[in-house]
Amino acid sequence: MRADQIPLSRGAFARMTALGLDVPAVLTHAGLSLELMSTARPVVTTAQFFAFWHAVEAICPDPSLGLRLGDGTRTEVYDMVTAAALHSGNLGDALDKLARYKRLTCPEDVVVELAPDEAAVSMRWMLAEGHTPRLLVDAMFASNFALAERGTERRLHLRRLELTRRPAEGTLLSAHFLCELRFNAPQDRIVYQRSDLDLPFVTHDDSYLTQLLPVLEGSLREQTAATPLRDKVWNVLARGMRGGHLRMAQVADALHLSTRTLQRRLGEAGTSYQQVLDQVRHHLARRLLDATDLDTGEIAFLLGFEELNSFNRAFRQWEGASPARWRTVATG
Repeated sequence: MRADQIPLSRGAFARMTALGLDVPAVLTHAGLSLELMSTARPVVTTAQFFAFWHAVEAICPDPSLGLRLGDGTRTEVYDMVTAAALHSGNLGDALDKLARYKRLTCPEDVVVELAPDEAAVSMRWMLAEGHTPRLLVDAMFASNFALAERGTERRLHLRRLELTRRPAEGTLLSAHFLCELRFNAPQDRIVYQRSDLDLPFVTHDDSYLTQLLPVLEGSLREQTAATPLRDKVWNVLARGMRGGHLRMAQVADALHLSTRTLQRRLGEAGTSYQQVLDQVRHHLARRLLDATDLDTGEIAFLLGFEELNSFNRAFRQWEGASPARWRTVATG
């Protein structure tokens, strides 16, 4: 299995304290040890990380905390992956490096999707059970945007933010990002102007990248070799679940395998393509029902079901209840 380890920055604890957050109270509320504040390199699981951010939301009276923390990216010291992005030649190269290497630092999947006029960056926690805490999403968006503006030394104009949450007062987000907000989205995405990808980074440093990239590439090869095939298939399917699921041949092609080899190796691992597809659909269905107001027909479409009745039958098999009934119980 992938290593479920998320490093916490002691500097982040210090910034949170400086912004008025009672970090010991948050840790206690999340059921985490206070020793994390004094540990040299604190590490938590995804479940613990989410519990921490849910506790922040429960305790912190400041709804802008996530934005303010993420905006600190303009001045903070970076990990190796973010440093590689900052020293890239332009914004497009920087986003590509984040997408390629981010999972080396934590189980987070960053995907860049290109369209003629826009470039959308999505961020997904690969080992998360529930939906991503709202303030954490705000911090992730703000951090990515701050990196882009720090590298280009320009005020960028985003096309929009897509948010996997119910419609809410968006004054803070609108004021910070100055762009359109779309709620009830299937994924959390920050969407740039496609033309902005060509903007040069004033922080570009080829000599730095010459030293760093071979290290990152070596680590990536080691991680890829150690990642079970079932997890690789899961990630490809989860990335592409935006209306119509990927066919097995497409997944095999993404993994540089033949369809027959993919079938055989999944069978050797004790599973099948259909089983992994069902697991991804189940996982994403729960998230979308819990976090959004999308109706069941829209969710069925996003998960690649040809008919609503097929989705309803599958969900009853997974949960023993209809999607509508499950949502009512889950959201109180």
